[in-house]
Amino acid sequence: MNYNVYIIADAEEDIFSIYKYVATNDSIQKAEILLGNIEEKISNLSELANRGHIPPELEQIGIYEYREIHFKPYRIIYQIIESDIYVHCVLDGRRDLEDLLQERLLR
Repeated sequence: MNYNVYIIADAEEDIFSIYKYVATNDSIQKAEILLGNIEEKISNLSELANRGHIPPELEQIGIYEYREIHFKPYRIIYQIIESDIYVHCVLDGRRDLEDLLQERLLR
């Protein structure tokens, strides 16, 4: 089954922030490559939606409707609703994410 993949505004902002940070602190070329890799990973969800796992921080508090995949060190958090996938955030996995995930996914 193929899914429609949507990137919500918060996730778009996350991706832009990552791009901007890498372009400023490393190089535009590396930022472009990283952006392409993240976009490809997200795009692949259309065919492989169920391959992700439930984020442990959410599972601990009984929230099971979100999944995540990784493009190290980034975590791509998404939700499957019928034939649609909604990417909610793309976060740096080196940060403590429990509070951030709860805040962003529970609004």
